[in-house]
Amino acid sequence: MAEPPATSNIVGVFLDEKSVIRRSPQVEHERKVAIYDLLEENVFVLQDGPEGPYNLHLRIEESRLVFDVRNEDDGTLTEFSLPLRVFRSIVRDYFLVCDTYFKAIKTQSPSQIEAIDMGRRGLHNEGAELLAERLAEKVTVDRDTARRLFTLLCVLHIRA
Repeated sequence: MAEPPATSNIVGVFLDEKSVIRRSPQVEHERKVAIYDLLEENVFVLQDGPEGPYNLHLRIEESRLVFDVRNEDDGTLTEFSLPLRVFRSIVRDYFLVCDTYFKAIKTQSPSQIEAIDMGRRGLHNEGAELLAERLAEKVTVDRDTARRLFTLLCVLHIRA
């Protein structure tokens, strides 16, 4: 793909917080880092829409991840969704490995922690690739943007 226009990026990220009661400190940290990194650098190019910059509102609605893409003034540009069932298995596995990782940090040797972390990163990459594939008809994202969006998809899955 040719170099995307400099304005084809996300400048604001907003998560639907209605269904969230509370998050663990680790999850809250991951959310903050993902949003910070996403806003620092991302590639987000609508296939059949206006150039950005964009505000991205993410929510889960009726078992679908909804991407509400808006302009800088928060006027709606487009909205599309992805079924969450295709992500169910990988998100479940990712949560299990993350839980194991956070427990291991407290008690395991560095080599054991590193092995668990490699598995965690592998699942995260797999989820990001799946997300990028599913988004391809609507929006083009680079690898790092897909990774950060997958983190946010996982955060939205969490119910206290």
